[in-house]
Formats: sequence, structure tokens, C-alpha cells
Amino acid sequence: MKHIAVLTSGGDAPGMNAAIRAVVRTAIHEKVEISGVIRGYKGLIGGDIVDLSARSVDNIMQRGGTMLYSARCLAFMEPEGRAQAAEHLRQRGIEGLIVIGGNGSFQGAHLLSKEHGVKVVGIPGTIDNDIYGTDVTIGFNTAMNIALDAIDRLRDTADSHDRLFLVEVMGRHSGHIALNVGLAGGAEEILVPERDYDVEEMVKSIAAGRLRGRSSSIIVVAEGAAKGGAMAIEEHIEAASGYEVRTSILGHVQRGGSPSTRDRVLASRLGYHAVKALLSGESDVMVGVDKRGTVFVPLRETWEKQKEIEWSLYDINKILAG
Repeated sequence: MKHIAVLTSGGDAPGMNAAIRAVVRTAIHEKVEISGVIRGYKGLIGGDIVDLSARSVDNIMQRGGTMLYSARCLAFMEPEGRAQAAEHLRQRGIEGLIVIGGNGSFQGAHLLSKEHGVKVVGIPGTIDNDIYGTDVTIGFNTAMNIALDAIDRLRDTADSHDRLFLVEVMGRHSGHIALNVGLAGGAEEILVPERDYDVEEMVKSIAAGRLRGRSSSIIVVAEGAAKGGAMAIEEHIEAASGYEVRTSILGHVQRGGSPSTRDRVLASRLGYHAVKALLSGESDVMVGVDKRGTVFVPLRETWEKQKEIEWSLYDINKILAG
């Protein structure tokens, strides 16, 4: 394999630039030509592909976002769009593609490989940490740190005013962020999409805590825990209890900023192994990490199998929140 390319797709995640840097410099070390696709699959369909060098990725490791940009692309969901993308790769002599993204990005990579024989390797880049086959994804650690810092700050004002705060974190379909930052931030309740919540039970728990002398409460809510998110839950709690509730929605701030040490190391590791995998003949796989070390998982499994949240943490928080 003499020429490969890399793209970022879907939502950005802190650490994507570190992964791009690792891919570029590993390819150059292996004497392989490396190109970057601008704006993900949209750029691939449009032929927006640029040559990259070791100098192209100078001083990007500490930056959030992605230097290659990202975009949603409905056209790539159609066979005609994928055929056009594959043709641009062939025209440039690109034999392998590394895709940094989440489940939707991996589905596109899988179809490109299946329909057009393009060699593809995926790198899991999403703050939600919801990709099966890897213990952790690029961006998850940084997003948790950002959310936890916000919760610590809100705790100060909640204590000062004897208030109940709802803090909404990202996680439309997954409660990984909510569960971890809720436990680390001492939240009294954690609401996740994977489990229904009971307003009456939650109000009873809050009331019991106040009888024991607790003056304020923090409830961490994953955005997909209820239709309407934390604002809807605020209405339910106020209607059931009469408590004064304040809601803080952290939103996209969790995606930005300089990646943590752990995310930079993870991204560098996965970028390196993605290139080595392509050059050794691997394809249609994601490179991830688990207790065994670096692992390769068929792309199909990353969305066909569900990654469970660590329910033991939920049970631990129930005890420690008392």
C-alpha cells in the first residue's frame, strides 16, 4: 500500500487532531503517501482531498476540534454518493482510508468497503463513549473533565442558595458521561437514557436528604434521559414537590477545548495502530482498546452490538449519595 487517506466524520471530539497527527506521521515513517479529506464524507464525494506532510500537523495535538473539519452528509447514505466517493479515491491512487468518528461514520466506512473494495480502518472518536468494542473513545475523558468542572462550580452556588440544580450533559442515547461525572461530582441522582426515572421516588429521595440536613442537591441528567431533556424534568419535579429548581444545560461546551492527557495518548496510540493495521492487510475493522491492550473489532459489531454502561457505578452512587 503506497497511498492512504484520513478523514474525520460526525460530531467533533477533543483528541481528533492528535489522532490525525499520529496517522500522518506514522504513514510518513512507513514511507506511505498520506492525504487528508476535508469535511468528511461530504469532502470525499466532492473530491476535496489535500496532500499532508509532517509539517501539516505541527502544533495541532493540543487543539480541540479537527483540522480536517467535519460535516454531516446525507448524500453518502445513498449508493450513488458512495460510488462517487470511491471514484475520487481511485483517481488519486488512494488504496486505504482511515475514518475517525462514531457509529454512523463507521457504517459509511463499512459500506464503502463492501461495495467498492476500499480498505478501511475506523478510529473511535466520540465524547459519548457509546461504541461497542472499545473501553474508551477519543474525547470521552476530556468531556467528562469539562462537565465535572461545571458541576463543581454549580455545587458552590447551589449550596449558597439551598437550591436543587439539574445539570444536563451530552448523551442522547447513552449515559456514560452522566454516570461517571454524576458519581465523581457527588450527584444525589443520575438520570440516563438506559433506565426510566420515577419523579415521585426522586422527590422522596431529595426530601429524605433534606431531613438529614442536606441543604442543596445536584441531579445529573443525560440529554436523552427524557423527552424534552432536563427542562422537562425540571417541570415534573416542581409540579410534584414545589421545590425551586434551576437547570444548567452544558451542551456543546463539552466538545471543545484542549484534549486531556489521556485523550492525547489514546488518540496517538489508535492513530499509530490504524496505519499499521492498514499496511498489514486489515480492513473493515475498528481499532480500540480494552484490558487486553489494542484490539481490532469488525466495524459491523460497533453498531450492531450495544455497549452497556457500567451499572455498578450507578449502584455505588445510590449508596454514596446518602
